[in-house]
Amino acid sequence: MKIELSNNKVFFEKKGLKKEIHPFWLRERVNEESFVDKATQQRLFDPTELKKNVEIKKLNLSEKFLEIYFNDGVKTKLAIQSILKEFSNINDVRFIEKIQWDSSLKNLNYFDFKENIFEEKMMYDALISFYKYGFIIFKNVPVQNNFIVNFANSIGSVRRTNFGEFFNVKSKPNPNDLAYTSLALAPHTDNPYRNPVPCIQLLHCIENKVSGGLSTLVDGNTVTEKLKKNFSDYYKILTEIKVRYQFIDKNIILEDWAEMIQLDENKRFKQVRFSPRLDFVPLMEKEKLELYYSARNKISELYNSDDYKIEFKLTPGDLLMMDNYRLLHGRTSYDANEGERFLQGCYIDYDSTEGKLKHLKRKFNL
Repeated sequence: MKIELSNNKVFFEKKGLKKEIHPFWLRERVNEESFVDKATQQRLFDPTELKKNVEIKKLNLSEKFLEIYFNDGVKTKLAIQSILKEFSNINDVRFIEKIQWDSSLKNLNYFDFKENIFEEKMMYDALISFYKYGFIIFKNVPVQNNFIVNFANSIGSVRRTNFGEFFNVKSKPNPNDLAYTSLALAPHTDNPYRNPVPCIQLLHCIENKVSGGLSTLVDGNTVTEKLKKNFSDYYKILTEIKVRYQFIDKNIILEDWAEMIQLDENKRFKQVRFSPRLDFVPLMEKEKLELYYSARNKISELYNSDDYKIEFKLTPGDLLMMDNYRLLHGRTSYDANEGERFLQGCYIDYDSTEGKLKHLKRKFNL
């Protein structure tokens, strides 16, 4: 990538393709102290009030800077590197390579917790690993009640729900969710009935004295690609038909409509919402309904297959951080009479992890 000049015009060249950079785009990025607050990097001017006919009167290009004289009398010096960054994907987490995995994944992504980890390069490495695999596990996290909230708020902000800032995962009488029993939980995503769905779930193991209760994870991205390749009709209907997801509690009813498999603007995997106990398929023609039910059965079969599922035991001090848009999670059953299995959980959203990642990238000049 490089910047070129010609006849008072600025061009961006990448892989043999050359495009002019609009003068107004450059004028908006004037960054001298009279135009930008250095602490917040927010503009001190309103670009909607600029004249539309912004033009460049004079240009000077050096190795590191582009000097521009505009027709409204403003002069600026922009760093070449900062311009090039805007034309690259270097700061966009969407372009971090997603590594698809299945049951053959042997090395879990462990990181040792320490008191100041949130401002260390290790946290940057952990977050990169999170975006690649969809989950990471921190070891030796202090076994303290509610520490999960402190942990989450040190990355970003807790996403509060009707379950509160955090929730306790253990068997209890009269539960309002099957998570609060000792029953096995098949692979699922959390809160598919919310708009928006919480992006990331944190689970902190406080106690685990039972022989069962293994945690399970499935890469929804991997399964989606399998479905797309081998069962294209099923893939098509699951990415097109919106179903209703619903949660009913004493004081609230939560509902949202969405495709089971959501794609982004480029038709790539974006999110899975899978929780068969909570979804309601809309009324359609009989043939279409039969196709949808067959598709749902097939993808459930894949999610529950030993070919795609990994199992592991969380021990006290382990903290699992997982992508609720990409991964499905569950657990095996356990006997509550053997002892206590006690986890605490909470949610955060992508802006927390993305913001922390960009901050650490800037801090360590990565």
